[in-house]
Amino acid sequence: MDALDVRPRFRLGPVLEWLVAALFLLATFGVGSLIFKELRPAAAPTAQAAAPAAAPVATAAPAAVPAGAVSVPVLPFIDGKEVRVGDTVAAVAANLGRSAESGRQEVDRGRFGERLARFYEYAGSRFILVFEPLETNGGARVSAIYLP
Repeated sequence: MDALDVRPRFRLGPVLEWLVAALFLLATFGVGSLIFKELRPAAAPTAQAAAPAAAPVATAAPAAVPAGAVSVPVLPFIDGKEVRVGDTVAAVAANLGRSAESGRQEVDRGRFGERLARFYEYAGSRFILVFEPLETNGGARVSAIYLP
């Protein structure tokens, strides 16, 4: 008698298979969009959303700095003293002493005023400190440290 039963049977198996396939396809597109978003270059920040700059650095080396000199942000010495970008002229003089200056210095034009490249020799190290104002009407600070 089952052969005469003509009622359509509704099977749940194929519906679940299609639902799982659709969810898998949706998840694949979601992961693909996340990957695409990471690979895309970030938009340039606007003037309003620009983050403040950390420590301004000299844009170009002064003419007094020899070619091939290496710029460093911090210069530690054997005796525990150090010179950092951003130190004032007075702090460098107090830390290293005036005897560390080799006497040679050159002045040129910087971004916010005069830029002074002063040569030093301290604790067996020779180096060049570049002093310049890092802001308008600011005092001279170390803007770069070069090792020849």
